[in-house]
Amino acid sequence: MANIYNAPEITVQEVAEKLNSQNSLVLLDVREPRELEYARIDHPAVELAPLSLLSTRQMDALPEAALNKETEIVVVCHHGVRSAEVTAWLRKHGWQNVYSMEGGLAAFASEIDPSMGQY
Repeated sequence: MANIYNAPEITVQEVAEKLNSQNSLVLLDVREPRELEYARIDHPAVELAPLSLLSTRQMDALPEAALNKETEIVVVCHHGVRSAEVTAWLRKHGWQNVYSMEGGLAAFASEIDPSMGQY
């Protein structure tokens, strides 16, 4: 599915497969802290970098796990718009192995794990 940022996307099914395998992956959640109360993927690969911090602190807001430009990163948000924006931004700054999760956490909850919550 195309997005307004022309950022490459990965499906929720592909993300679930990666999380269930031994792949080294960073799941970069760019939602705001208050959103975490409603729904979240509970996995060690999840790192938080709220878009509000990224917009003000830029690269300084990235967690250490996402600083290596070779690391595979899947950016997630509620519906996939903010994650596409951050994916395009990271690619502009040299990250090549970064993707936006298509449909966001809403799609993940609907198609993969309804127990994680929705909002």
